[in-house]
Amino acid sequence: MAVFSPMSAAAKSSAAKAASGASSLGANAPSVKLPLAFMLTGLLALLVGTTWLVVRPSILAEYHYSQYVIAVTHLFVLGWICTIVMGAMYQLVPVALETKLYSERLAFWQWAFHVVGCIGMVWMFWHWNMKQVGHFGSLLVVGVGLFVYNIARTLLRAPKWNVTATAITAALFWLSSTVTAGLCLAIAKCNYDSTDGLATAEGVRPLVGGLRSIAQFMSHFDAISAMHAHAHLGGIGVFTLLIVGVSYKLIPMFALSEIQNQRRAIWSIALLNLGLAGSFVTILLRSPWKLTFALVTVAALALYGLELTAILRARKRRTLDWGLKYFLTAVALLFPVSALAVVLSWPGLPRNGFTTQLENVYGYLGLIGVVSFAIIGMLYKIIPFLVWFGRYSREIGRAKVPSLADLYSARLQALGYWAYLAGLAATCAAIVPGSETGVRIGCAFLAIAVATLALNVGAMLSHFLKPRRQPIPQQSSTVPKLA
Repeated sequence: MAVFSPMSAAAKSSAAKAASGASSLGANAPSVKLPLAFMLTGLLALLVGTTWLVVRPSILAEYHYSQYVIAVTHLFVLGWICTIVMGAMYQLVPVALETKLYSERLAFWQWAFHVVGCIGMVWMFWHWNMKQVGHFGSLLVVGVGLFVYNIARTLLRAPKWNVTATAITAALFWLSSTVTAGLCLAIAKCNYDSTDGLATAEGVRPLVGGLRSIAQFMSHFDAISAMHAHAHLGGIGVFTLLIVGVSYKLIPMFALSEIQNQRRAIWSIALLNLGLAGSFVTILLRSPWKLTFALVTVAALALYGLELTAILRARKRRTLDWGLKYFLTAVALLFPVSALAVVLSWPGLPRNGFTTQLENVYGYLGLIGVVSFAIIGMLYKIIPFLVWFGRYSREIGRAKVPSLADLYSARLQALGYWAYLAGLAATCAAIVPGSETGVRIGCAFLAIAVATLALNVGAMLSHFLKPRRQPIPQQSSTVPKLA
């Protein structure tokens, strides 16, 4: 809760410093409208995707190489995860690197390209119209290009370089590689008929020729292996790498601690990049060496786990709020995901109904368990601050204002936490035998968890419409406490 009390001059000075410290998280950040636009868009995609799974549980109960599975997967990956990550990056990168975002206007344009491209791709995947997937995918690529350019120019402004900046730079490279690989996969599924009038048009002929060349090149690779390699580029190279790198800044900030071993942190980032690069090539070529690079990736995550444990042991804030509990539970889920990765990478593993369903569990637990759960935890740290900073930061010392923890319900957080874990467990248990009823029950629990998040976000945003501030007597001041 916020602290309200009469203060002496010395105490007022101390209070001002505390308030300044709370507000420093937004010192270099862009307008709160920018990250909120991305985050609310992402939350809408999460609501739609979760509802979709409840209505059509066969998406998870059947083998994942189908148009419906691919459509919903891209809704979660592009619409929910990628949109949230981009919004969070626009907020956190300037704060973490102590510099200003290169261009807010460019970021809003990127949001528009991203949303149109994402919606079009998901819809066209559902109808398996791969030419239109490529067209909408091109819009998405334009958006990704603007994002990469904007963040790269921001990185160049950074006054000092650290492990977080290194991870972000690598993630930008892998993001570019992921969307490029995705477009190549879409091109490979298209038919470029030479009798098509458009294909033979003088101005378009070189482009069609180039597309044919890409399709011919992609024909040398197994379609499922190429899809798996593409998925690992995004899942590990973008999302996992950002979780690891950004948490080296955020966890010490929220837990009042610091990195304990810089060398260990750097090695975790380096090995994660090495493991991903090797995994991409060996998965694409169906090489038995993919187990080696899977173990390199697991070693990187083990180093990350050791460093994160050391950071938490050294923390000054002993109590972990629900936001950090969400995030740390997501990190713990890396253990079963890593175990599945080793099993599925084992040379000579038979390809049958059981192992292909294990692949479904692996992808589901990685994206919905690790990445999504971690994102929800960070949203419970970021969104309250955005709302508080945008609405109340200028009221410090002039009115009684809520603390960050007053903006949402801890009971809803707790309900969402346990419902999410129950949903993950039930859904994973149902995916293996392909039980649609079990998947529907598990996803219903996930829907409850997502509903609690939506209610809490709605409660936070209500402060923009109806601020909760009260006048304070003279000689009083307000000191917000970070949630």
